[in-house]
Amino acid sequence: MAASAAATGGRQLLLVLSALGLLASGAPQPPNIVLMLMDDMGWGDLGVYGEPSRETPNLDRMAAEGMLFPNFYSANPLCSPSRAALLTGRLPIRNGFYTSNAHARNAYTPQEIMGGIPNSEHLLPELLKKAGYTNKIVGKWHLGHRPQFHPLKHGFDEWFGSPNCHFGPYDNKVKPNIPVYRDWEMVGRFYEEFPINLKTGEANLTQLYLQEALDFIRTQHARQSPFFLYWAIDATHAPVYASRPFLGTSLRGRYGDAVREIDDSVGKILSLLQNLGISKNTFVFFTSDNGAALVSAPKQGGSNGPFLCGKQTTFEGGMREPAIAWWPGHIAAGQVSHQLGSIMDLFTTSLSLAGLKPPSDRVIDGLDLLPNMLQGHTMDRPIFYYRGNTLMAVTLGQYKAHFWTWTNSWEEFRQGIDFCPGQNVSGVTTHTQEEHTELPLIFHLGRDPGERFPLSFASDEYQDVLSRMTQVVQRHQKSLVPGQPQLNVCSQAVMNWAPPGCEKLGKCLTPPESVPEKCSWPH
Repeated sequence: MAASAAATGGRQLLLVLSALGLLASGAPQPPNIVLMLMDDMGWGDLGVYGEPSRETPNLDRMAAEGMLFPNFYSANPLCSPSRAALLTGRLPIRNGFYTSNAHARNAYTPQEIMGGIPNSEHLLPELLKKAGYTNKIVGKWHLGHRPQFHPLKHGFDEWFGSPNCHFGPYDNKVKPNIPVYRDWEMVGRFYEEFPINLKTGEANLTQLYLQEALDFIRTQHARQSPFFLYWAIDATHAPVYASRPFLGTSLRGRYGDAVREIDDSVGKILSLLQNLGISKNTFVFFTSDNGAALVSAPKQGGSNGPFLCGKQTTFEGGMREPAIAWWPGHIAAGQVSHQLGSIMDLFTTSLSLAGLKPPSDRVIDGLDLLPNMLQGHTMDRPIFYYRGNTLMAVTLGQYKAHFWTWTNSWEEFRQGIDFCPGQNVSGVTTHTQEEHTELPLIFHLGRDPGERFPLSFASDEYQDVLSRMTQVVQRHQKSLVPGQPQLNVCSQAVMNWAPPGCEKLGKCLTPPESVPEKCSWPH
């Protein structure tokens, strides 16, 4: 059986390599890779997913010319952990982008968090260098703002953007101190040299990010060098912004204006690839870091379609993402994949495109999607939904089991903070942390995408699914070795400053009760 499996795997590899044109003598350079990661864009924000305004013609055309993934997931319902997962191919609980200081907590604000991407993690751009790639990040990094976490120390050759998102100010009293970098040089700050008008929503950032992408593509094409472009813009994160030509043009208000500008930018990038004659040698993937932030809705938040809740939660609305793959001449046009996909798969798939293997000295959670994209092979795999250091839910096939439910606290909810506006489901959208580990709430997502009608505990269907889910979770937890938690709160630091004695991360990566008083652990 082992020999048969090896032979089957070998044939699949040959098929993929043949499709890539890498078996021919004098094989061409590996394909360019463009990963487009949006910020808080929801599953339902694209016309191709059913948004009724139909204001995303370029993204809809991208899907018509490529492959749509309706079952594609983030690795976390928050920005920074999902970005760490994309670039490492590993769950946040493994790469350290989680918290252990409060049950199921999610948190990243630069004034508190002193952690970042560990040196022990192998990031995608570092590995792509082995295949001769030139790598650029445009936009939001969000994997640590201290000097040792700078993206140019982790495989990127160029950067234009910010360590953090543009939202702020932190305490609603002063301007946010959020720098913008070109490579190693700080070239300004949001709201100052890079203005964002909170009253009108006008900002030129998306146009700047678009130009950076276009210039990089032209330069690398002229050099005949394979490139990796990580286009991680943040226009759909509140406070939402758009440039003047797009303001007031959408039927959906300011949020729609931002989506229309993103759509226009995607169209310009794809057109450039076609005009340069390199579209058949460039793999492009579009997705989002987490679901739409319904806490900012209706004016500053997007749509999660039929799914429950949004960002910050492990319901479908928080983690199911829009996803489109585009690679003319390789991915057949007009395809819809029902593969359960993950943002972590972009790591493994990109390495496969470059002819590289993932690191063998650690667990990699991402799958190589090329067999699915090129030959239609569907692979069984679970999707794990973590919030902080807690496994909240698991999806296997069409079934999803919740072991914990929680939206946000009653205290926050009474203050008007609501991650599930208008979507109360009794016993499901709970404002206390409810444990269901003995009898998880199980939903069939095909029949019930809104997670409103859990299966009956007494049904044969429930018992069969529970048995399979239990085995999957036990295998996962048995082999799980958590990384050192980088998102534990260290201090009320402002950007690069920390109290004396807190400069080294190890000083504060401990439970709250044992943190030195000078590290000022907030409660």
